[in-house]
Amino acid sequence: MRALARCSALALVVIAVGAASMTRAQAPRTPSALERSPEGWKDLLAEAGAGLKGWTRLGIPPDPRPKSDAVPTKPNLSQWKFDAGLGVVVCAGDGGHEWLRWDEELGDFIFHVEWRFVPVPGKKGYNSGVYVRNAADASIWHQAQTGDASGGFLFGDTPVDGEVKRVNHSKQLRDKRVKPAGEWNVYEITCKGKEISLWVNGAVTCVFDACEVPRGFVGLEAEGWRIEFRNLKMKPLDGP
Repeated sequence: MRALARCSALALVVIAVGAASMTRAQAPRTPSALERSPEGWKDLLAEAGAGLKGWTRLGIPPDPRPKSDAVPTKPNLSQWKFDAGLGVVVCAGDGGHEWLRWDEELGDFIFHVEWRFVPVPGKKGYNSGVYVRNAADASIWHQAQTGDASGGFLFGDTPVDGEVKRVNHSKQLRDKRVKPAGEWNVYEITCKGKEISLWVNGAVTCVFDACEVPRGFVGLEAEGWRIEFRNLKMKPLDGP
C-alpha cells in the first residue's frame, strides 16, 4: 500500500510538472505582416544617408522652453550613425536619453523594426524601446519595451479620459519571446483605430485597446545602451 501511495504521489507530481510546462510553453509561431504581405511597405532608411535624412533627434523629457524658443532639430547626431552598407542604424548609447523621430505623422499603420543590443560583458539592465503615435515632442508617447531577454510589452504616457496618465501593460504580457542581448529581434507594432498591438518574434505579446491618440510619430529610443536597428519599414493602413 505504501509503495502504491508513493507511486500515486509521484504520478501527481509528474502531471503537475507537465501541466506547468504546458502553461509556460510559447504560443505557436505566426508569420509577420511583412512575411504575409511584402507589398506596400515604405523603407524608412532608403533615403536616410549618413545624415539620417527624414529623422530628427530630440531629447527626453521634451524641451521645456516655449515653442517659439525651442530648437526642434539637434544637428549633432554623434549618438546615432547609419551604416548604409549594412543598412543598420547604430545608437552608441553615450549621448543621453533621447529619441530619433521619423518626421512623418501617421495614423493607422504597421511599423516593422528589427533590433539587437550589443552585449557588454558583466552588465545587466539593457533598456531601450520603439515608439508609435508619439506627440512631436514626445510629451505623449507609446513604447514597445526592449530588453535583454525581457520586454515585449506596451506602456507610455497617454490620454486616459482626456488626461495624460502613465499606462503599463507589462502584467498583460502573453508570451516571453524577446531574445538575449546580441541576438536580433523582430517587432511589428500595429496601430489601427484605438488598438495598438505588439507582435514579437512570432506572436502577439501585448495589446492596448484604448488608445485615444489617433495619429502620431514613430521613433527609436536611446537610453544608455548600444543598440542596432535595421529593416525599419512602415505600411499604412489608412490609405496614402
